[in-house]
Amino acid sequence: MKKGMTLLLSLIFVSSALLAGCGSNNNASSNKGDGNATATNSADATNAPATEEPVSSEPFEMTIRHTQIGADKQKRLAILQEVVKKVEGDVPGLTFKLDGVDSDVNRKEKLRGEMAAGNPPEIFDLFGSPDSKIYAKEGKLLDLTPILEELGIKDKFSNLDPFTYEGKIYGLPIGGSGEGFFYNKEYYNSKGWKAPTTFAELEQQLADIKADGKVPLAGASKAGWVPLMLANHLWSRYAGPDVTAKFATGEAKWTDPNVVKGFAKYKEWVDKGYFKKGELGFEYAEYTTQFTSSEAILLYDGTWKSSVFKAGQSGEGLIGKVGFFNIPPVDGGVGDQTALMRDVNNGYGFSASAEKDPRQLAAVKSFIKNLFNEEMQLRGLVEDGVLPAMKIDQNVLNENITDDLMSEIVGVLNNSQSSFPAFDSLVQADVTTEISNIQIQKLIGGQTTPEKMGEALQKVQEEANAAVE
Repeated sequence: MKKGMTLLLSLIFVSSALLAGCGSNNNASSNKGDGNATATNSADATNAPATEEPVSSEPFEMTIRHTQIGADKQKRLAILQEVVKKVEGDVPGLTFKLDGVDSDVNRKEKLRGEMAAGNPPEIFDLFGSPDSKIYAKEGKLLDLTPILEELGIKDKFSNLDPFTYEGKIYGLPIGGSGEGFFYNKEYYNSKGWKAPTTFAELEQQLADIKADGKVPLAGASKAGWVPLMLANHLWSRYAGPDVTAKFATGEAKWTDPNVVKGFAKYKEWVDKGYFKKGELGFEYAEYTTQFTSSEAILLYDGTWKSSVFKAGQSGEGLIGKVGFFNIPPVDGGVGDQTALMRDVNNGYGFSASAEKDPRQLAAVKSFIKNLFNEEMQLRGLVEDGVLPAMKIDQNVLNENITDDLMSEIVGVLNNSQSSFPAFDSLVQADVTTEISNIQIQKLIGGQTTPEKMGEALQKVQEEANAAVE
């Protein structure tokens, strides 16, 4: 195994023993006494079998809001469906309703509205920071701390900070991810190219691809988060990987010259025609298709995208023909120029209402036990390209990462000396809405300039900062 693999595992997946077997849920509440044991021996004998029965075996339904929709998420949906069957078998009378919703719609529209109305699903896809902290503060989320202690897995996660509020845990990350460029190795080999190691080399490749009649970069900006993956990395190269974290504290501003340089570079690439024409009208699915059809040579995306380059998936025609690289250093860039966006922000949360219903609480415990374990984490890695969020023994990981593309991704992650979380986990919701629903599209469409974009964002940022003072 390559030295790089060992380094990654030491950085992200601290060694741990295999998960201990989780105990089943015992209904202690059904064993309450009335303090009159001597007078009720006969009744106790008569009712003894009842104390061993579940609270109720009457049918009941719970909803799981998930975001595993679309052809490229079928494997992770299959994992969820298997867990659902196990939990339904564990909890008498339980039937789960699976509610699949686009991740952006769930986070920014449906879940927000449901939380405000006080009627979220019992189990739901939850973004860690800042969402879980906001909902936890409002008392909307179930405190998972005692459940994790009961199941013996509280210390099995590599990082629970995004889901932790005032020392209590309110959600669990399903996996980790990093972001970088996927590239068509077959095309690169035909040109005699290697993955670029300097920014100038990257820009020359983009220009040459354009001149060759190909689309240099896949583009789909109908949902703002898609172009903002790359834009976020660019302004972090120019202004430093820690700059975004400083916006909410006032230590840095969206109008800072180096931040604006990042916006300007993205706009320059748009103006040079490096993205497919009409990208403002394309959904995320089209983003992937541009690359898997070999129309676009480069795709900036999360490491989860590696799952499509497997047998039976939309990108199986490119198996063995895809590579991965980090954005090279920019001249004059601030801070660590190897830094890479990496986080464990996607996971599941649970409605606080479950605490009041013993059967719902039993279902939550079973769901956590059956989904958050070594077997499922490894399946997510091997089948779906999702990096584990739980600590897995290094040797076990070495044995399971056999995919060439994943090995290359691992090497890139190893070579990054530091990481930073995505912008939407660091700034307030109003700022996220401004940049992802308005400003990035205006920049791409030529309706604003990098400078005016920075000014608009800073105005909203200052209002958001003042609101929490």
